[in-house]
This record gives sequence, structure tokens and C-alpha cells, in this order.
Amino acid sequence: MAGEERSDKDGNELAEDRTKLADERTEFAEDRTLMANERTFAGWMRTGLAGVGIGLGFNALFGSLQPWWLPRAIATAFILIGIFIMFAAQRKAAHVYDRLTCHKAEPIGGVNMRITAGVMIAASAALVAGMWMMEAGPAG
Repeated sequence: MAGEERSDKDGNELAEDRTKLADERTEFAEDRTLMANERTFAGWMRTGLAGVGIGLGFNALFGSLQPWWLPRAIATAFILIGIFIMFAAQRKAAHVYDRLTCHKAEPIGGVNMRITAGVMIAASAALVAGMWMMEAGPAG
């Protein structure tokens, strides 16, 4: 009997150790996922900014096209695509952040992602407004 009790005790300790290790691995996996989410968010934000840059560059290079509104309309389309990408990135990243729990990592957090994206979206929208408020080129 004493041998069986000892074997059960060792078995329970082994099971507890395995459970603890599994919990730690799960926590580390959640932390890695949160950090990967931040890298993905940053990548999508860069992609959105690239759309804004393409729009501004197009307007700068082809601003003298006629009719005067054509380069602005094309530039606006690229900037709006960039804004959409930034909006979608923050929604998806914040959703992932809200679902997971951080353990040892210190992610920037869903609120900070929303603020970052919101500021970038507002600035991009201001660029569109400024572009359309500029005086048109020489009338022809």
C-alpha cells in the first residue's frame, strides 16, 4: 500500500508539473501573439502611409494635368485607400489585443493602437482637404 500511495503522489506531482508547464507555454504563446499583432499592425500602418505617399507624389508630379481636378481625384483615391487600410489595421489589431491576455510582455495596447491610427487618419484627411483647397493651376 505504501508503494501505491507514493506512486500516486509522484503521479499527481508529475501531472501538476505538466499542467504548470503547459500553462507557462500558453502564456508565452499569448505574449508572442500580442507582439506579432503589433508588428502586423505596424506593417499595415506603413502600407497605409505608402498609399498616402503615392497619392501626394502623384499630385505633385502630375498636378498640371488637365482637367485640373483629375490629378487631385486620383491622389485622393490613393489617400482614401491608405486611410481605409489604416482604419482596418487598427480595428483588427485592437480586436486581437482585446481577446488575448498579456503576461510578461508589455504591448502598446488597443487604445494606443486606436489613437495612433486615429491621428494618422486625421492627418491624411487633412492632406486631402489641403490638396483640394490649393489654388488650381493656370486656367487653360
